[in-house]
Amino acid sequence: MERDNQIFGIRAIIEAIQSKTEIDKVFLQKELQGDLMKDLMKTMKQNNVNFSYVPVEKLNRLTSGNHQGAVATISPVSFHDLETLVESVLAKEKTPLFLILDQLSDARNFGAIIRTAECTGVDGIIVQKQGSAPVNGDTVKTSAGAVFNVPICKVDHIKDAIFHLQGSGIKTIAATEKTDQNIYDLTLNEPLAIIMGSEDRGVNPSVLKIVDEKAKLPMYGTIESLNVSVACGAFLYEVVRQRQ
Repeated sequence: MERDNQIFGIRAIIEAIQSKTEIDKVFLQKELQGDLMKDLMKTMKQNNVNFSYVPVEKLNRLTSGNHQGAVATISPVSFHDLETLVESVLAKEKTPLFLILDQLSDARNFGAIIRTAECTGVDGIIVQKQGSAPVNGDTVKTSAGAVFNVPICKVDHIKDAIFHLQGSGIKTIAATEKTDQNIYDLTLNEPLAIIMGSEDRGVNPSVLKIVDEKAKLPMYGTIESLNVSVACGAFLYEVVRQRQ
């Protein structure tokens, strides 16, 4: 983590959140108590700030400063409002293409996907505030700078985002092995949102229940799944192929 992209110390993080600094994620020491920590928790929850508990050793690796059990990362990009973005994309002549990442947690995978998304003309990437990969230095580096070119929306709940897209006339397709339908058998020339799942669990079962279509890639080897960024690239380039 770059030192100029972080804030450490409980009071400093509280003040940063209250001043509307674009906090990407807060790392908290496990089992830390006290009134100041309670104030931080209250402030984070009021402002929907993403946080996770980590061992103190990780915090010590992140900074040599007096972190008091809390280190925050500052996002290098500003996030977009979903409704505003969808409205602006629909106003264009281009057929919309969105990408939803359901609990993707690895920053490098996130960066690789953003890079592919930029190359394939994705209009916006949607992630959930809690449990998603941070937008940090690893993300920026792996994306080759594409993170600054593709709008990213952070939402409270993925399912609400899907309902909004569907209500806006955008078909939602989940990438999952839990289907007999092949991505190459679908028509992808209409307004679309592709949903990719987490590295270990895939797309959440509750999300699979509400999408319009489910599709998979054909697999001929003994390994049952692809890296999520590779699978995402295959899905997006099939969209490109059909829209050529």
